[in-house]
Amino acid sequence: MSCPDDTNRRLRVIADGPLAAEIVAMLADRVEIRPWPAADGGVDPTVDGLYTYGHPRVDASLLDRLPGLRVISNYGVGVDHIDVRAAAQRGIPVGNTPGVLDEATADMAMALLMASARRLIEGDRYARSGEFLRYDPGLMLGQEIHHATLGILGLGRIGCQIARRARGFDMTILYHNRRRRPDAESQLAASYVGFDQLLAQSDYLVISTPLTEQTRGRIGRDELQRMKPTATLINVARGPIVQTDALTEALQRGWIAAAALDVTDPEPLPRDHPLLRMSNLVIAPHLGSATVQTRRKMAETSVENLVRGLQGQPLVHQVNE
Repeated sequence: MSCPDDTNRRLRVIADGPLAAEIVAMLADRVEIRPWPAADGGVDPTVDGLYTYGHPRVDASLLDRLPGLRVISNYGVGVDHIDVRAAAQRGIPVGNTPGVLDEATADMAMALLMASARRLIEGDRYARSGEFLRYDPGLMLGQEIHHATLGILGLGRIGCQIARRARGFDMTILYHNRRRRPDAESQLAASYVGFDQLLAQSDYLVISTPLTEQTRGRIGRDELQRMKPTATLINVARGPIVQTDALTEALQRGWIAAAALDVTDPEPLPRDHPLLRMSNLVIAPHLGSATVQTRRKMAETSVENLVRGLQGQPLVHQVNE
């Protein structure tokens, strides 16, 4: 008896979930969607594509169990959860969505900065409480944003958009990068400084650098102690860039005045973590790109990357050329 012909089967995609309804609708007529591999390592070796959505680990071990894999498509820019080199060694393109979420994430950075500076979350809670019975002009004084010094660690696409917004507040803009950006300096009135200077001079330090082996844990006890005691740390990049224990200590001891985080390590934090009880911390559940318009563009780009890769065509955006 001959084996069944598998040449006309629908292409199979392992998708990390839960997927948004619009993504499911985009993929429904094109591929067969299968759930992410179980913890016991059970993987269908006939899978054709991977669609990563919530940043599960994609390493060489997983790739070795998927000999027919044609493409990995990530919903988002960051691919630190994917072993890009291992994929390249196996001839598997990795797609992401750069340029799509830059402005939304920059908006979020400024929102966190302003909410922290003006103690907006504290004020909201107080205004809703039974304690707010009269106006007090001496209550909850914050820090000014205009004319303050903004430091940007990582002046890439998102960092440049943050700098554009900061110019509207007449902020002094400093940045530190692996490589100097003369083009950005002239366009954004930004000044390149060394890492130590960035820490020492920033009133607001925004992290917008990718997570790499070089940036993992870059902000620890020593770095936080070199910042101004009146400074605020804002992270819209990846949680592991900041050492969580060090940040907790810094806020408790007053090494810095405040922090505003869209990302943490781990994510989410344990519900009993001391950071969650601190009034000088503003925290969001990873909402940097969470606008209707941006998430739609991310969905369209990531699905297009996936479909092109399955068809053997060049991706719209490929990480490992």
